[in-house]
Amino acid sequence: MTQTGKIALEEHVAVQQTLDDSRPFVPEHLWPELRHRLLDVHGTRLAQMDACGIELMLLSLNSPAVQAVPDRAAARELAERANDELATQVARNPARFQGLAALPMQDPEAACRELERAVRELGFRGVLVNGFSQVDEPDNCVYLDDLRYRPFWALVEALDVPFYLHPRNPIASWAQIYHGAEWLLGPTWAFGQETAVHALRLMGSGLFDAHPRLKIVLGHMGEGIPFSLWRIDHHNAWMEAAPRYPALHPMAHYVRQNIWLTVSGNFSTPALVNALSVVGADRILFSTDWPFENVDHAATWFDALDLDASTRYRIARGNAAALFRLGT
Repeated sequence: MTQTGKIALEEHVAVQQTLDDSRPFVPEHLWPELRHRLLDVHGTRLAQMDACGIELMLLSLNSPAVQAVPDRAAARELAERANDELATQVARNPARFQGLAALPMQDPEAACRELERAVRELGFRGVLVNGFSQVDEPDNCVYLDDLRYRPFWALVEALDVPFYLHPRNPIASWAQIYHGAEWLLGPTWAFGQETAVHALRLMGSGLFDAHPRLKIVLGHMGEGIPFSLWRIDHHNAWMEAAPRYPALHPMAHYVRQNIWLTVSGNFSTPALVNALSVVGADRILFSTDWPFENVDHAATWFDALDLDASTRYRIARGNAAALFRLGT
């Protein structure tokens, strides 16, 4: 039976300036279909939602988009334009669509200004950032545990909005491990590896000790972290050595206090069982990863799961409604 009222929150759109960023992810003969999916909001997308019991989508920009624009002024302009365009789309049907802001992390002060504008003026429900940002030079990759971002994180905490850490591929000069095995790039492997390392950097940096009310969302059932969490915290335990990171607690503490997971693009029952056992039903959220994954694939899988009514409701909509303060 179709679970109605589902909320999906890793659901992407593109603006003309970011459209070609997604072109490498499909064979050329499928590009027209993906292009249509990325630019469409109120046609095919809404029909898919209606057919699959999805009440609301939180929309966000495709990847890597703003994060791959090294010039700070250009990144600022792109983020502002993309957010304005997304706000216009949301305003056409706010009962079915809400927005997550794109931010120019190349310029932390500008990112703070745009975050405040997006939340306070545009009414966006949170933020989605595509991993590291290339700053000033294409090969200068800056991760969000860098101390330059601490005022930004303080603002995210003060505004009390979720921050979605979304994948991107490593840049070519940092991706030697994939040379000759390029099929491992993207969602097959590199997306998850890149995002998991980034998330662990945030946890290990002490960020959540300084800002304990931060709410970070990871897609694809946690990018492999739940499966590996025990080993992350217990490797070589016989040595009884203190951790070599600034954070005050084991990584499991932060995963269970500051991290939420979506099922986007990982419609695997064993993966869900693992995630439930590690973080519990209150921290898992339904999502599809449209247009890169099919809405019906996500919904058909989820609707057939053997879950108790409370767990089903929380994952389908309750957790997202509370986390993003949707008031539905």
